[in-house]
Amino acid sequence: MDPAEIYADLREKIIWLDLEPGYTLNLVELAEVYGVSRNPVTIAVTRLLAEEWVERKGAQYVTSPLTLTRIREITEIRSVLETQANLWALQRITPEEIGQLREVAKEMRNLGESASNRDIVSLDVKFHSILFKATRNNQLATLLDRMLCHYLRFWLSFPKPIRKAPFFGQALKVIDAIEAKDAARLRDASVEHIEASIGEIMGL
Repeated sequence: MDPAEIYADLREKIIWLDLEPGYTLNLVELAEVYGVSRNPVTIAVTRLLAEEWVERKGAQYVTSPLTLTRIREITEIRSVLETQANLWALQRITPEEIGQLREVAKEMRNLGESASNRDIVSLDVKFHSILFKATRNNQLATLLDRMLCHYLRFWLSFPKPIRKAPFFGQALKVIDAIEAKDAARLRDASVEHIEASIGEIMGL
C-alpha cells in the first residue's frame, strides 16, 4: 500500500471510531499490518497530524480527543462556510443532484425508529456530500467535508440514540428550500440545521 491508501484507511477508522479517541498508533505494528516499511506509515500519519485526526504526545501519535472546545470552534466555522456553500449549491446544482436530494429526503422520512446512530449519521453525510459537490468549488467542498467528518466522531460517540426527527427536520427544510429556489429560506434552514446538530451533540 502507498501512503495515500494508508492515510485513507486510518482516517476512515478514526472517523467511524474504529480507532477510539486517545488511541495510540504504533507505527511499527501498523507497518506490519499494511505490509510496508515504516516510512509510508510515517508519511500517512504526518498527513493525519496536519489535518488534526491525530496529535503528538511526546514521541507517540494518538488519535485526537473529542473536546467541547473543538466542536464549538468547528461549529463557528461551519455556520459561516456551510451556509454560504448551500447558497452556492442552490445556484449551481444540477437536475440530477436535485433528484439525488429528493432520494435522500425520502430515505430520511422512511428511516425506521430502530435505526442506529451510525445509520442516521451515514445518511446525513450523504445529504451533505451532494450539497458540497453542488458548490462546484473543490477547495470548499474538501474543507467542509473534513469539518463534517470531525463532527461524525462526536455524533458516533453520542451515548444516547440520536433523535431522528429534530436531526433530519432542518435538513429536509434545506432540501425543500433548494427545490423551491428560495435563498432566504435556505439561509435560515442552513443555520437551523447546524444549530440542531450541535444541540443534539450537547444534549440540548
